[in-house]
Amino acid sequence: QLVESGGGLVQAGNSLRLSCTASGRALIFYGVGWFRQAPGKEREFVAAISRNGSTFYADPVKGRFSISRDSTKNTVYLQMMGLKPEDTAVFYCAAKFLSWGRTPPDYTTWGQGTQVTVSS
Repeated sequence: QLVESGGGLVQAGNSLRLSCTASGRALIFYGVGWFRQAPGKEREFVAAISRNGSTFYADPVKGRFSISRDSTKNTVYLQMMGLKPEDTAVFYCAAKFLSWGRTPPDYTTWGQGTQVTVSS
């Protein structure tokens, strides 16, 4: 099970840190991705971290978002800076055993999502 937290309402330019905490599985064996879904839009890739710690980002968030993991807390973080109104979405984390991917079908386990709203 994956549980996201840390979402909320912020003004443009501010920061948020999302957390994705796993229970019942050790995330060190998984690639973890963050996706987001805005109303009326498809779920889209945001960032991912592989088992060995390599990180990958979608172009719209490069330089603003940072993904990291803390294995001692079995948690993956998404630090979001310079937030924009277009970042408003439900953010989901997902896990893929031994690998990672850029599309939702690549992942087998999902959290319930956390709402991020950025006001202008």
